[in-house]
Amino acid sequence: MNVNAVFREITNIFASRDRSVVRSSVIASAKYNPRKSWYRNLDEVTVNGDYEATFHLKRPQPAFIALLASGWPPVYPCHVSPRDLRSHPIGTSPFKFVEFKPNEVIRVAKNPDYWKPGRPYLDGVEYTIIRSPSTAVMAFAAGNFDRYALGILSLPLMKQLKSQAPQAICETVPWNISRTLIINRAAPPFDNPELRRARALTLDRQAFIDILSDGQGQIGGAMMPPPAGRWGMPPEVLATLPTYGPDVAKNRVEARQVMHNLGYGLDKRFAVTATTRNVPAYHDAAVILIDQLKEIYVDAVLDAVDTTQWYPKVMRKDYTVGLTVSENGLDDPDQQFYENFVCGAERNYTGYCSSEVDALVDRQSTEPNPAKRKKLVWEIERKLAEDGARPVIFYPVSGACWQPYFKGHTMMVNGNYNGWRLEDAWLEK
Repeated sequence: MNVNAVFREITNIFASRDRSVVRSSVIASAKYNPRKSWYRNLDEVTVNGDYEATFHLKRPQPAFIALLASGWPPVYPCHVSPRDLRSHPIGTSPFKFVEFKPNEVIRVAKNPDYWKPGRPYLDGVEYTIIRSPSTAVMAFAAGNFDRYALGILSLPLMKQLKSQAPQAICETVPWNISRTLIINRAAPPFDNPELRRARALTLDRQAFIDILSDGQGQIGGAMMPPPAGRWGMPPEVLATLPTYGPDVAKNRVEARQVMHNLGYGLDKRFAVTATTRNVPAYHDAAVILIDQLKEIYVDAVLDAVDTTQWYPKVMRKDYTVGLTVSENGLDDPDQQFYENFVCGAERNYTGYCSSEVDALVDRQSTEPNPAKRKKLVWEIERKLAEDGARPVIFYPVSGACWQPYFKGHTMMVNGNYNGWRLEDAWLEK
């Protein structure tokens, strides 16, 4: 299928004004895009021959190109079935798919048709899947691997690796992947805003950082905090937002009073299931969340969900309280707000909806002046905190380690997934 036909299909999906038609188009091809809300401003796509496409927007949107260029918007060929894409993906990356053995290995080879001349340097990449971190660390120390993780390594595990492989080169960077409390606002009794506020007030955000990230990490709002984040609030401003006050003991006194007013206390505790994805980045933080909820008479039972079921479960809002990781593709308000907070967005897991916030999101998206745009972003941040939309717990630090002969990799400070192409990496042996 040529470019002309591909973009005709894109145009047909985006241009439809009937939501049922849009859903039918996406589901029929089984290419459901959880980040479809990024492109609400896209009106249509037209083509001029096989090599030129024009994206027509409903209004100005300076961030649109950044959305297209981030690590999250892959382009899938419409003529290939979803089943074939899952078992044999294709694309325009520096490497071409070779083999996938579930729970064993993924192999890719150099793409001779890659658009950038002279890249990649490597002949291929082999991703070995090892479920046990300790086993993987020992294998790296034994020289079986050239690198370990690529910006998703926890600091405690990185310390363990360095103790086993002192020759390793390890780097850490701020990670634009926040841990976030989610509450289903439509599920009684959480349709009561006071009950949701009590949950946010009990959070000891620094404790998460100290336990999970060796004290390295940042407290932030919806946008990644500075200096790595361009749009986030500095600590002194963030501390003025509702439920973000630094005095945890004072916050919990207020939270317990809320619970008392609602009829809960030591003699009448609140039982709930806390749902999260069953991988360490989610699971470990959820365990701490459960412990902190006890401070306000809440007894939570952990429901750790397999990855294959996690996204469908939270997208259909089949949970009451949970913890998620906001997998941000880039540090830009359009990505964060349209994906997670505007009314009806696919990944708006909490069901939060405010016409006032939606209008502000559109205003900041149109604003070309960075200073004026940041002012609007901070106004949105304050409104989200007041509404308890989706309390952000913390932003961790991310690490990666590699052997001294692995060269050319750059760790990204505010868009972790954008550095995974490995087109500039090589082995100096």
